[in-house]
Amino acid sequence: MAAASSGGTGVPAGPPERGDTDVVIVGAGPVGLTLANTLGLHGVRTLVVEQRDTLIDYPRGVGLDDESLRGFQALGLVDRVLPHTTPNQVLRFVDRRRRVLAEIAPTGDVYGWPRRNGFVQPMVDAELHDALGRFSCVDVAWSHRMESCAQSDDGVTVELNGPDGRSTVRAGWVIGCDGGRSATRRQMDVSFDGTTSPTRWLVIDIRTDPLGRPNIDVGVDPRRPYVSVSIAHGIRRFEFMIHADETDEQAEDPQFVARLLAPFVPHPERLDVIRRRVYTHHSRIAGAFRQGRLLLAGDAAHLMPVWQGQGYNSGIRDAVNLGWKLAAVVTGRAGNALLDSYDMERRKHAKAMIDLSTMVGRVVSPTNRRIAALRDRIVRAASIVPGLKRYVVEMRFKPMPRYDTGAVVHCEPRRPDSPVGTLFIQPRVDTREQENVLLDDVLRPWFAVACWNNNPRRVLGSEAFAQWKSLGATFVALRPQTQLHWAQEDDPDVVVVGDRTGRLKKWFDPREESVLFLRPDRVVAGACIAQLAPELSASLIDALSLNPGGTHAPGSVLHVPQPAARPDRTAR
Repeated sequence: MAAASSGGTGVPAGPPERGDTDVVIVGAGPVGLTLANTLGLHGVRTLVVEQRDTLIDYPRGVGLDDESLRGFQALGLVDRVLPHTTPNQVLRFVDRRRRVLAEIAPTGDVYGWPRRNGFVQPMVDAELHDALGRFSCVDVAWSHRMESCAQSDDGVTVELNGPDGRSTVRAGWVIGCDGGRSATRRQMDVSFDGTTSPTRWLVIDIRTDPLGRPNIDVGVDPRRPYVSVSIAHGIRRFEFMIHADETDEQAEDPQFVARLLAPFVPHPERLDVIRRRVYTHHSRIAGAFRQGRLLLAGDAAHLMPVWQGQGYNSGIRDAVNLGWKLAAVVTGRAGNALLDSYDMERRKHAKAMIDLSTMVGRVVSPTNRRIAALRDRIVRAASIVPGLKRYVVEMRFKPMPRYDTGAVVHCEPRRPDSPVGTLFIQPRVDTREQENVLLDDVLRPWFAVACWNNNPRRVLGSEAFAQWKSLGATFVALRPQTQLHWAQEDDPDVVVVGDRTGRLKKWFDPREESVLFLRPDRVVAGACIAQLAPELSASLIDALSLNPGGTHAPGSVLHVPQPAARPDRTAR
């Protein structure tokens, strides 16, 4: 694959020369690049093919959430991403007179990062791409289009078309991260169910923000709904609804654009416009995310309106969920059945995000003045009810992943407050060697077994402990801060963690479970009281198709990655 480029020059690469690779990723957008970084960390031979000749250089997604930042943290890239973000960005819904109807201003960092962040997507995408240079096992072939792929029992034959003609690559798996018009999805012959809104919107991105304010306004003005978004590095985005009697050609006309912007900026003719584009909102989901050795992620699997900023983040969730599973299968640490859990887990949550985004769009978009006035009265009334106000301000309406089926084991009878299938918290902690570090940096981005007030070796027993150790798990003894340096029961295979903020104890206080089996994506795969840990361990290894001590796939490297040291982390 020497002719393929993994650099960011945008120079067309030659056709791939290597006949075999573990994974082909179709599409070098944020989802494909995140997935490629995950596979690279685990030594999985990966080829990313992209029909463009370089990364897209204009803003698209503008909102980054805490789950995505946590995913980038696991890849050792969060410190590269943060300079391109605006944390704790406030979103205000304003009426036609620009009076605030409702405000979303979440605080807190349950998962280690702010819940809402503005960001510049092209710059973050560039960081994801440049980070692939860390891996000799990952290549990017620009200016290459996937023409077809044919499955067999042991792999996929992928036909590519590039500047120097056609070439064929033999891969174990193909992941379609190639957008809403996915060629991979067409190869799978699966449906793309849902609707496309007839309403068109004009997006205008401006360099050197003419307003300079740090937040987002959503104007629910029945005359013409609009959005005004502050993006990092001095970029401002405006979005305006285009009426049915206005053509796409009108929307592209500079004078028409200037008239739209005139109520918001004093000199619309002086703006440095990066781009303007008409688009429509889609609410669609693929009929299947997996078909044999072909899988879909990101916009290829689901499309949603922009109103909650979840299109980008849903794609990153796909990559985080799928990445560790694919790495485990390719490296022989799990059977192929583990990949079935990807569709089981991601479909329900992606659909919930589509429904939420669609519903918010319906609230924002009415152009009937009576309906809009009624909506405004309802929203104002709700904002004076403390419980409802907290529900909006703190984003409690946002569906959080909770897996009832998939790569999880629920103890029976199930309890509604069980943590299984949910994301574990990420407070700051201390270890014997480090102070004030985020918990995931201690757990490392692979499996972990964490016990409150117990030694994981004693709780699991020798056989289960050896199995998880062979899988590369990290073992963590969670303790009150006062017990951090008590060394009487030290174990060379167990990391002692001090609860410096008290948030870990607060999490365990109302729960029966004290032993947690954490997946690489920090979902609680299983939880139980200490005495049941050996039995739950056996159930998990079976349910997740794990292969303790198994041989690794040919050509792959077993490597449990450790993030690079971040000496400046304690300062934030």
